[in-house]
Amino acid sequence: MDVSGTSGILVLDKRADMSSAKAVATVKRILKARKVGHAGTLDPFATGVLVCCINQATRLAQFFLHGRKKYRAVMHLGVETDTQDVTGRVISSTETVALSADCVSATVRQFEGFYWQHPPAYSALKLRGVPLYRYARQGRPVQKPPRRVEIETIRLLGIELPFVRFEVTCSAGTYIRTLCSDIGSRLGCGGHLKELRRVESGRFALADALTLTDLESLARENRISTRMVSMADALPDIPGIVANKSLTHYVKHGRVVQKNDFDEGSFKEAQGLVKILDSHRNLLAILRYQGDSERLSYVCVFNQAVG
Repeated sequence: MDVSGTSGILVLDKRADMSSAKAVATVKRILKARKVGHAGTLDPFATGVLVCCINQATRLAQFFLHGRKKYRAVMHLGVETDTQDVTGRVISSTETVALSADCVSATVRQFEGFYWQHPPAYSALKLRGVPLYRYARQGRPVQKPPRRVEIETIRLLGIELPFVRFEVTCSAGTYIRTLCSDIGSRLGCGGHLKELRRVESGRFALADALTLTDLESLARENRISTRMVSMADALPDIPGIVANKSLTHYVKHGRVVQKNDFDEGSFKEAQGLVKILDSHRNLLAILRYQGDSERLSYVCVFNQAVG
């Protein structure tokens, strides 16, 4: 199927042993799309929700990156690796993990709330434009300053030492492998992340997700549109206004938009962002309104005729 003129969001259930970049490239090939991006990397060994932005929807990725995430994970206690996950080189190990379930449970709960987390040396974060993992692979690991992250909830799903299964809801930018390493350090035995599956990313969940096999089948059957989320619907928390003819003309030609350009009663005295929709509810633009100004600033503009 050729969707070169269609823009929207597809949620992929990424398989293991595939990088996020490779997954996106495969989606692009299947759809024959002009452009595909993702909103939040998953490590190659991890599976689950990868939000794929198709064509003009790549401009919306910025709105999805900071949403909360939910993961299911397996932590391996008693073994530390240089990458803090199962792909790394073992740097220390303990033959027997002599911990009670109550001790593990109590320690895990200590990490709920805000805490300062050191990003791992093996990560895609950059220093002078170079990913940290490249420095680490060259034997020159770089330690970035700690960042404040939030662990909203950790729910234990099973303890069969040395393995601990859990579900965690957290802020964007949280490294679950570092969380496992930190829990292992506090328990005194070390630990690393053995398995990881992202089950939610912002408003998108596994229930919305397609495998690459699913995607190929839908493409053959010309039914991709049945699973693509329109750009207008992808941001339900941003209020939308259907533009009249003059406002549509202003937006399409990049003219200054002011509060009095809206139909009377259509615009609330609200701070923040507003979606501008055409009469078919296609997304024309996202504008930002400041209550102390009559003018709205452009955030994104879409020169499209379909959602």
